[in-house]
Amino acid sequence: MEHTIAAISTPNGQGGMGVIRISGEGALETADRIFRSVSGKKAQEMKGYSAAYGKIEDNGEMIDEAVLLVFRAPHSYTGEDIAEISCHGGMYVTKRVLRAVLSNGAVPAQAGEFTRRAFLNGKMGLTEAESVMDLICAGGEQAARAAMSALEGRLRKRIDGVRDELIDLAAHLSAWADYPEDEIPEIDEGELSEGLERAAAALRELLSSYDAGKVMREGVDTVIAGRPNVGKSTLMNLLSGCERSIVTNIPGTTRDIIEETVMLGDIPLRLSDTAGIRSTDDPVESIGVQRARDRLMNAGLILAVFDASAELSEDDKELLEMLKNAPAVAVINKTDLENRIDSEYIRSKVLHTVFISAKTGNGEEELRREVADIIGTSRLDASQGILATERQYYDAKAALTSIEEALSALRAGVTFDAVTVVIEDGINSLSELTGERVTEAVVDKVFSRFCVGK
Repeated sequence: MEHTIAAISTPNGQGGMGVIRISGEGALETADRIFRSVSGKKAQEMKGYSAAYGKIEDNGEMIDEAVLLVFRAPHSYTGEDIAEISCHGGMYVTKRVLRAVLSNGAVPAQAGEFTRRAFLNGKMGLTEAESVMDLICAGGEQAARAAMSALEGRLRKRIDGVRDELIDLAAHLSAWADYPEDEIPEIDEGELSEGLERAAAALRELLSSYDAGKVMREGVDTVIAGRPNVGKSTLMNLLSGCERSIVTNIPGTTRDIIEETVMLGDIPLRLSDTAGIRSTDDPVESIGVQRARDRLMNAGLILAVFDASAELSEDDKELLEMLKNAPAVAVINKTDLENRIDSEYIRSKVLHTVFISAKTGNGEEELRREVADIIGTSRLDASQGILATERQYYDAKAALTSIEEALSALRAGVTFDAVTVVIEDGINSLSELTGERVTEAVVDKVFSRFCVGK
């Protein structure tokens, strides 16, 4: 029998309410040892999806007033009996209630153990389980929509569609090879090839959205670069929503890299405001300039800032040369002033160009659209279900490799038996992705990133 587990399911800190979750065969019995309802009704007597008001007591001492919620197996999050105690949200109170629960029959839950039990009890697949943590950590609407679509099973449905087609093909091949005397329709190589091509195309489409989806969830390392006094720090402050960088009209004010994570629309940007890139004899500033150059080489996105009120300098042109083949947006700033810059020259060097006034905020929406276009989120339909983890990506990639090998073998005239073996490898990879065929080590790794209480 599995232990009855318990944990605080609300964030650690002061709040209006704290929730202690108890799950397992002895959950209601444990709750009865510490909870006294005003009606006198026991948790073990309550129906599922019902609540009671009362007090939490331990060794005769009242700890807090609370509401007890009861969920009966199998109609609960974990598929087990669950008791949830909602008490006042002070750090001491919630920990004191948890201590009472643990001293009356429960053991501390491990990271992700509630969701792990939901998976093991068939309440959700592995892709749905992984989406729970993605939903908790979602920093924007698109990330939340992607996690919710996976939780609703849309990613699983896309994977199952490919897997079912492969199973049908493998079953036909096996039956035709194993029972040659039966009246099983002969294999049509054209239809077999078309089926494999459909499966491969579906997986390629799924894999193509992974990088954009990862950016949407985790953000992209973004460098704000440009010569001194073009408005890099003002742009940093605009995107941050506060005065994060010092802004003066004195060139070279920013000597080191200043970092901040911001949301540009639904895209998390891990911003770095760097020292102005220029030739300088100042030893301290030159260190900052070199760090800025180094950061440019590894950036996932570059916001290269230029001063619209000034002609292009040699430093500007040097920066433009550095942006060749880089994921960059040329941000022509200070559009609230008289325009003197050669914007056509900039456009000839950088595909994505926007005009903005970081001082007034004009042009911020255009900047958002250009960034979304560069990193691919503008073409991403998160509601359709997308790959969310390296594990999912690896399994989908392995399945695609197997399908491509099957197609190559088919074209080379290899026997159908050999083709069937390769198709079955693809089926196994997709089964591992959804969790229908998965090792305990993989399950441990998936849930190790979860927070305790979920």
